[in-house]
Amino acid sequence: MLKVSGLEKSYGSQALFDNVSFVMNPGERIGLVGRNGHGKTTLFRMILGEDEPDAGVISVPNYYTIGHLSQHIRFTEDTVLKEGCLSLPVSEDGIDESYKVETILMGLGFSTDDFNRNPQEFSGGYQVRLNLAKVLVSEPNLLLLDEPTNYLDIVSVRWLTRFLRAWRDEMIIITHDRDFMDSVTTHTMGIHRCKMKKITGPTEKLYQQIAQEEEIHEKTRIGDEKKRAEVEEFINRFRAKASKAKAVQSRVKALEKMEKLDKLADIRTLDFSFKSAPFPGKWLMSANNISFSYNQGESPACAGVTADRPLFQDLSIAVGKNDRIAVIGKNGKGKTTLLNLLAGEMQPQTGMVQHNQNLSIAYFGQTNINRLNQQKTVEMEIMDTHPDCNRGVARKICGIMMFDGDKALKKISVLSGGEKSRVLLGKLLVSPANLLLLDEPTNHLDMDSIDSLVEAIDAFDGGVIIVTHSELILNSVATRLIVFDGGKVELFEGTYQEFLDRVGWENEREAGDGSRPSSRQNKNINKKEMRRLRAQLAENRSKTLGPLQTRIAELEKTIMLLEKDVEKESEFLVEASEKGDGNAISKLSIAIHNLNTQIESLFKELESLTAEHDAKTKEFEDRMGGLG
Repeated sequence: MLKVSGLEKSYGSQALFDNVSFVMNPGERIGLVGRNGHGKTTLFRMILGEDEPDAGVISVPNYYTIGHLSQHIRFTEDTVLKEGCLSLPVSEDGIDESYKVETILMGLGFSTDDFNRNPQEFSGGYQVRLNLAKVLVSEPNLLLLDEPTNYLDIVSVRWLTRFLRAWRDEMIIITHDRDFMDSVTTHTMGIHRCKMKKITGPTEKLYQQIAQEEEIHEKTRIGDEKKRAEVEEFINRFRAKASKAKAVQSRVKALEKMEKLDKLADIRTLDFSFKSAPFPGKWLMSANNISFSYNQGESPACAGVTADRPLFQDLSIAVGKNDRIAVIGKNGKGKTTLLNLLAGEMQPQTGMVQHNQNLSIAYFGQTNINRLNQQKTVEMEIMDTHPDCNRGVARKICGIMMFDGDKALKKISVLSGGEKSRVLLGKLLVSPANLLLLDEPTNHLDMDSIDSLVEAIDAFDGGVIIVTHSELILNSVATRLIVFDGGKVELFEGTYQEFLDRVGWENEREAGDGSRPSSRQNKNINKKEMRRLRAQLAENRSKTLGPLQTRIAELEKTIMLLEKDVEKESEFLVEASEKGDGNAISKLSIAIHNLNTQIESLFKELESLTAEHDAKTKEFEDRMGGLG
């Protein structure tokens, strides 16, 4: 069990934690949220002992093992499989469990052909995947994952979701993908105004509670200021009158005892909209029977692309002025290349891409960061995007992208990857466009900024083509899909959920629901191992469903007691109304409202937990059936 007490941490004048305490109980899977730069990764570093708090204690039991996803790349073995097996715990009964390593590697996007390749041959993204596989294989007591989906494609993210849902020990995860976090965690913990708040349930529940608390704080502050002003006015008015001396003195003492609440400082977040250009026609652009492949030696290194094999062939699509098209599929299959072709930055080897004469494209590309001038300031980069962009307009855009004041004068060369991404987004806002091409625009954005981006895409008066692995964005905006899957590329007319319901991903179709072991794995499992796995699964089921059942029972009992309180308060309210007691009526009305609000919140949690319990029950039943 992890326990944090009185934690404080600052860097220079920036305070990250101010007397923070929390406890992590057995079996909890916590989603850690907070704005970029507010201390999430720093907390991980302190838990791991890589950084020291200024004050406070982080207590970890002696037997407790902690596994974390390291961005540091260091491999000692000559094959991927051997490297993965290094982290495999020693089996108590001597059974070879290397199949577990193979299962995890394949889930994270490695093929069986990759098992015997040297880890050094792979791209940085795949090397991070191998690090992730190693930490999952090691089965630590506490799993710390900092942005584990950053280098994963949508298929691997879906596999990791299923894997982490079955995680039986403790876990803290940092991710900008709200849907992914909510689907694998039992609790949410937020870093907010240098404090920590932990709740049972999803991110939305935490954000709602914080918003309610801050609204109450502000209303209380305004009310207190009004009372303080009234008291001060009385004191100033009657200070000189001897007949009022006692009353004045009484109010002076009361004023001294009154607690003064500070006004909460504004927290900046991205809040922007794309500027649309008029378009009189129906079709922005079209691609007709386009094909593309990299020649030998030209394919991106270790990205899963086979030279001379077409990334796509005879692909045709017409893009309408209000289309919302998502390009989805595994990494290295050609999604970014397709976007470059549609943007006109590359040419297809066969077929043709035709742009309408009135087409205006705004393109956010993964490689566009390299095109930023390292010697220019943020303000200059924005200004130089469009001839009509003067300094005033540029400063406004800088402010929207959170480069307010002197931050707008920072050179590109000193910015982080996330800050450079915000500069690119800012450049998109300057010039009017009627087609947005967005290649994974959320990689360096926090949850609030992603919400703002989704709203901006939804409100944009023009077409959008977006490459993304985020199912949240897919479900929010996409109405048409270009799907890279099963060695081919196809246009799907419909939403992402309709794609999952009607077609689905090839690897998930082959594996049924994705939770059953493959036949190859079953051949490697003898009867003794089968009994052990069934016992382990039963234990896991009990550990997972037990806390849910307990919490559901607690909620039902609490709701029943609160409803009785509402009945009593309502009876008192009737009596107060009959007596005409205005003060009592006001207090009782507020109390009843607060009770009903609390009941409504508990009902929402009960509904969420019941759905989670039902889903997990089915998941365990399916997995048990898969073991025979």
